[in-house]
Amino acid sequence: MRIGAVLMASGAGRRFGSNKLLHPVEGVPMIRRALAAVPAELFRRVCVVSCYPEILAQGEACGCRGIFNPHAEQGQSASIRLGLSALLEMDGVLFAVCDQPWLRRSSVERLAADFAAHPGCICALSWQGVRGSPVVFPRDLFPALLSLAGDRGGSAVIRANGERLRLVEASEAQELRDVDERD
Repeated sequence: MRIGAVLMASGAGRRFGSNKLLHPVEGVPMIRRALAAVPAELFRRVCVVSCYPEILAQGEACGCRGIFNPHAEQGQSASIRLGLSALLEMDGVLFAVCDQPWLRRSSVERLAADFAAHPGCICALSWQGVRGSPVVFPRDLFPALLSLAGDRGGSAVIRANGERLRLVEASEAQELRDVDERD
């Protein structure tokens, strides 16, 4: 089973006031925490999609392929299209945002294992039955992901294929919490 991963790291951080992925959480920059939770050795290939050279350099230092995003203003759809285009030979691709600093590698491992056991499903990390991120999509849904436009993520594809959704519980609620503001 060939599973790839895309770390989406192109956000402007408007509410945060700066590139939040370089900001430390508990002493470790958010991008480093994301790279530890979704490490290159767990997947056939991991791509970091960003408009920030320093984020791409950190991803490449951890064994990921850096993909420059010249269309970051288009929102998540641009990161999805760029990352997925580099992984079209995979059986499934995990998409993760990088502003969930408490995401654990063990939960990502369980999510990838669940997808490997159910390769026709969309597998998403959840807490108490509420879907969160990351999400693994099977290959037959790649065309739908590639057709996304604007600041739309994979939620539209999940809604259109809700019967295929499998939830994998995170270890704790905080794993799904994203950081949008300094507070």
